[in-house]
Amino acid sequence: MRTHKNNELSKESVGEKVTLVGWVHTRRDHGGIIFVDLRDRYGITQVVFDPEFNSNVMNNANSLRREFCIKIKGEVKPRKEGMSNPNLKTGEIEVFVDELTIINKADVPPIEIDDRIEAGEDIRLKYRYLDLRRPIMQKRLVMRHKVTQSIRNFLSENSFLEIETPMLIRATPEGARDYIVPSRVHPGKFFSLPQSPQLYKQILMVSGMDRYFQLARCLRDEDLRADRQPEFTQVDMEMSFVDEEDIYNMCEGLMKAIWKNVLNIDLQTPFKRFSYKEAMDKYGIDKPDIRFDLFLTEVTDIVAKSDFGVFKEVKANGGIVKCICPNKDLGRKDIDAYIEYCQSIGAKGMAWMRVTENGLESNIAKYFSPEVQKELIDKTSAKPGSVMMFIADKPSVCNDILARFRNKLGEDLKLYNPEDFAFCWVTRFPVFEYKEDTKSWSPMHHIFSMPQEDCLEFLETDPGKVTGKLYDLALNGVELGGGSIRIHKKDLQERVLKVIGMTYEEAEARFGFLLNAFKYGAPPHGGIAFGLDRICALMNGINDIREVIAFPKNKAAECPMDGSPSTIDDDQFKEAHIEPDAVAKAALKKQTEKDSSN
Repeated sequence: MRTHKNNELSKESVGEKVTLVGWVHTRRDHGGIIFVDLRDRYGITQVVFDPEFNSNVMNNANSLRREFCIKIKGEVKPRKEGMSNPNLKTGEIEVFVDELTIINKADVPPIEIDDRIEAGEDIRLKYRYLDLRRPIMQKRLVMRHKVTQSIRNFLSENSFLEIETPMLIRATPEGARDYIVPSRVHPGKFFSLPQSPQLYKQILMVSGMDRYFQLARCLRDEDLRADRQPEFTQVDMEMSFVDEEDIYNMCEGLMKAIWKNVLNIDLQTPFKRFSYKEAMDKYGIDKPDIRFDLFLTEVTDIVAKSDFGVFKEVKANGGIVKCICPNKDLGRKDIDAYIEYCQSIGAKGMAWMRVTENGLESNIAKYFSPEVQKELIDKTSAKPGSVMMFIADKPSVCNDILARFRNKLGEDLKLYNPEDFAFCWVTRFPVFEYKEDTKSWSPMHHIFSMPQEDCLEFLETDPGKVTGKLYDLALNGVELGGGSIRIHKKDLQERVLKVIGMTYEEAEARFGFLLNAFKYGAPPHGGIAFGLDRICALMNGINDIREVIAFPKNKAAECPMDGSPSTIDDDQFKEAHIEPDAVAKAALKKQTEKDSSN
């Protein structure tokens, strides 16, 4: 239906007869001459309806409105001197129309097809098909396509096989709630939708596939936020006969290929690495933003020598005191605002002292002797004019507050270039975490993660000391993905299971199909899964993954466009052998009444 797309015509096209299609982006009537910006996915071309060029099309041209879908035939002409538009690829030409076909009229759109005017989230999602017409949204989906193509090309070139795993599976413990699907042919039984392909990709290694990948759809019934959706896409990978270094090298090569192919950016490798302990000590978080050098310093033992009762009490109760000290001059108004911010995210308060040539100054400085003040300054390398800010609490709370406060300081004080991409690995995560409510150990990630050899002696005696061959890749303070080298031997798997209070028999009842596969010569293997949506969002300079998903759900896990989730009728309940409860019946009745009224 067309000879050219709307980004292809240039001065070299002048004099050509062309056919273009698209949507009316804007319409302007200048004294009887009508100018229309004709838009498609590729760009915009200005088309001109001039009665002196062809009067036969003017009646139809006068009826054109925004978002009409049209086809035009005409002649390419150069724009008049001084009328070029340098912001358009086609800005040096325009097409004078001698034939117009209105393919489809459009009602007045409920949202503007304009990047400069963004509607609210609910109306954008309700009219997603219009929202996706906006150039910025099309640009994001084009970039997502390029990212996935780069992934497939790189991994295929490195001997990976793209293999699909099932969407209807047996329920297995993965950390979040499963979405469940009733079986019509097996009354009372249910499938689960996969939270990840974890067990299947390990079975593929037992099967001898050696290198597997998949752009896997994953589904989790959990509370939502900007970087979570009930359904999302993972770049899922697994390799046999590898160690951690092989995983790091392969993943760094993948990231280099994506950034080079899509953004023409040469990433520097190898990426920085931090142990989990180092990351928590310096940044307070296991996904640090390393674009700026502002570190946390634990000063518990130093401040315990002071007469400041709050700090001494926190240490006595097993807590810690950490300090953050940006080398920037902060006024009292700034400090008060930061105290309020820290309290809003869970801090009981925030102490502070200003560094001067003669020591520390604040309303609590009198509790710190000159010797203790000097120790603090030396420990933090604080410069005169800067402000030391302290959080005192149990370690998890202290680290969480300061990690978020550090990121806020980085943004407020412009400590980094927002266009930079800074990757880092966080390694040697604890294999177990202690649950105070149950007084028991549980896996921090999953029970198939291989412990480090130098920690095996502590498995039974001190599980908290056991770190694993676990790794996460972070970018600009966001976790892109994580994985581990897996346990592939029965005796070690039994030892790990005993730590969490699970017998091998209990494990077989829950995911015996994997453990049974391990009995038949399972190779050493490991892998990783990256969030494709997160990668695409960060490459677009945004954090909300909904902006790079064509049809996302809202914060209530609903789709305003198609009305899902929706009720089902009694016949469908009966076919699935399900008896709806009172809540479901009330919802069904309400929906039926609504449908009847419509």
